[in-house]
Amino acid sequence: MQCFSFIKTMMILFNLLIFLCGVALLAVGIWVSIDGPSFLKIFGPLSSSAMQFVNVGYFLIAAGAVVFALGFLGCYGAQSESKCALMTFFFILLLIFIAEVAAAVVALVYTSMADHFLTLLVVPAIKKDYGSQKDFTQVWDSTMKGLKCCGFTNYTDFEGSPYFEKNNTFPPFCCNDITNTANETCTEEKAKNQAVQGCFDQLLHDIRTNAVTVGGVAAGIGGLELAAMIVSMYLYCNLQ
Repeated sequence: MQCFSFIKTMMILFNLLIFLCGVALLAVGIWVSIDGPSFLKIFGPLSSSAMQFVNVGYFLIAAGAVVFALGFLGCYGAQSESKCALMTFFFILLLIFIAEVAAAVVALVYTSMADHFLTLLVVPAIKKDYGSQKDFTQVWDSTMKGLKCCGFTNYTDFEGSPYFEKNNTFPPFCCNDITNTANETCTEEKAKNQAVQGCFDQLLHDIRTNAVTVGGVAAGIGGLELAAMIVSMYLYCNLQ
C-alpha cells in the first residue's frame, strides 16, 4: 500500500510538471504566432532555422495542447484514481511514442525524399517572398547568418526573387568574402565560385555532428514516456 501511495504521488508530481510544460508551450506558441520577430531576436539563428521548415507558432500551440491534455489526464487519473483517465493517458502516450519511433525511422531512411519534398515547398516561397516580406526576409537572413549558409539548396534559390529583381545581386551570405555589404555585392560569378552550402544540408550536417547529444535527448524522452506508461498501467491494475 505504501508503494502504491508513493507511486501515485510521483505520478501526480510528474504530470503536474508536464501540465506546466504544456502551458509554457502554449504561451510561447501564441507569442511566436503574434510576434515572430521578437522571438527571433531573443533566441537567435537556431530558432530561425527551424522556422524555415515548420510554422513554429502553430506547431508549438498544437504540441502544447497535447502536452497540456496529457498532463491533466495523468494528474486527474492518479489523484481521483480514475481507471478511464489512466487508460486514456496510457493510450495517448503510446500513440505519441509510436509516432516518434516512426518519425525517427522515416527521417533516417527517407532523408533524400524529405529534402525533395521541402525543396518543392521552400524554394518557391523564397522566390516569391524574399525581399518583399519583411518577416520572411528577416527569418532567412538570421538563418543564413547563424548557420553560415545560402538559401535552401544554394544561391540559385534567390534567382527571380524580389530581392534579386531589385538589386540584381544575391544576398551577401552567399559570398563568404564579402565583409562590407555597402560597397561590395555578391554577384552570380562570386556566388557560383564560392558555392556556399545550402541551409538544409548545413542543418543536417550540424545534426549529424551533434548526433550523440540528439540521440541522448531522444533516448531520454523515450525512456520517460515508457516509464510513465508503465506507472500508469501499474496504478490502473492496482485500483479497486
